[in-house]
Amino acid sequence: MLDGLLGAIAEQKVIQEISRHTFAGKVFLVGGAIRELLLKKTPKDYDFALTRHEDLQILEKAFGGSAFLLGKKPIQTYRIVTRDVSVDVTFLQGTIEDDLGRRDFTMNAIAYDVDQKGVVDCLGGIHDIRKKIIRYPKRVALVDDPLRMLKAIRHFATLEGFSMDAELVGAIQELKALIHQVAPERIKYEMDQTIVSDRAFEGIRIMEQTGLLFELFPDLFALKKLDQEKGFVLETYGHTAEGFKYLTEWGRFYGLDDKSMRNTAYALLFHDLGKAHTFSRDDVKNVVHFFYHEKVSADLAAKIMDRFRFSSLDIRTVVKLIENHMRVFLISGNESTEKATRRLAYKMGDLTPALLVLTLCDMYGSSGGNENESTAQVRKRCADVLSAYEEWGRKPLPRLVTGHDLLTLGLAEGPFVGKVLEEIREKQIFGDFSGREEALAYAKTQVTTLLSG
Repeated sequence: MLDGLLGAIAEQKVIQEISRHTFAGKVFLVGGAIRELLLKKTPKDYDFALTRHEDLQILEKAFGGSAFLLGKKPIQTYRIVTRDVSVDVTFLQGTIEDDLGRRDFTMNAIAYDVDQKGVVDCLGGIHDIRKKIIRYPKRVALVDDPLRMLKAIRHFATLEGFSMDAELVGAIQELKALIHQVAPERIKYEMDQTIVSDRAFEGIRIMEQTGLLFELFPDLFALKKLDQEKGFVLETYGHTAEGFKYLTEWGRFYGLDDKSMRNTAYALLFHDLGKAHTFSRDDVKNVVHFFYHEKVSADLAAKIMDRFRFSSLDIRTVVKLIENHMRVFLISGNESTEKATRRLAYKMGDLTPALLVLTLCDMYGSSGGNENESTAQVRKRCADVLSAYEEWGRKPLPRLVTGHDLLTLGLAEGPFVGKVLEEIREKQIFGDFSGREEALAYAKTQVTTLLSG
């Protein structure tokens, strides 16, 4: 295994490039790149540890880029980015063995001496990679940088066949509250990868098991508590987590790109948060209600995403998916009309495929993956909505009235402009207007009403 690793490292263009230069001190390739090569994968980026600060300039020359200092890293780190490669550089404090002992996991605590062309593996990282075990060098590694708790789970979810060392799991359970010390942007980066991985369900389950999930998202704990107190069979939190079993399958089926998958995954995670605040029971009919839980869920999700520094566009996208996550179910009865199907596709626009994925994950999370008459109806309606969306893509509805038209009619700039335009669009979808003249006539009545009011 070691001979194969040395050969794979030597074949890397970055190693070949820096080997042409003379350095004042030692240069070590460290971290995840070696792990990826051991797993016969191509590294996406490379980490180097230097013993002399002046050698950073040599690396800049080797890669043809300028180094800049990264923020929010527990260890001072410089990055060089070119069109072909991204390189992170740190400086040793002590020996390379000391440096490896401070790293996050043994599988990332392997170094390659560029000058001597040898491997330093003082913590058994190669053995752990062979056994596919995620293990820390020391418990203090989690205290030094609590993000490593979440990073361990991200590795577990994204590295096929890997398991987490029992001692590591236990330490995360005990130290989970330290996650609040970590910058929200760093937390989001790890969550972004975990939540769309092929083993997202397993990742979320271990986050639940350790309690880390509820430290990050207390609103999910409120859902779990609701399940326990009310004895729900179709658990609100339970089916949310189960839904992640189906995310990859349906996301690929509907052709979601990486960003759409991520937003859909967050919509799935947050879509029922409002149920903990909207629970009511009709004792006469012996039924449970969660009236308007979609809106409450969307509001809670927006606050969470704002806290974790999501972009405003991603927040709006996830909120819209959550607000509409019941829509396909509501039009899946036999009495539903073609107009209702078409209206949903037009309303969601390019978010239609993501909404369908969210719907199916929600549904199969509740049914345990089982098929029945209800799931068949929903799947048929999903196909109908997709057809309407594809038709809309081929022949998009023309815009009958613009904001400029409304201003010309005397309406002042403000939220009413968007409200009237949305109403006109809705009526156009329903076929109430056959052309621009009818839409303008309606607009005039709305403007007159608003102005007189």
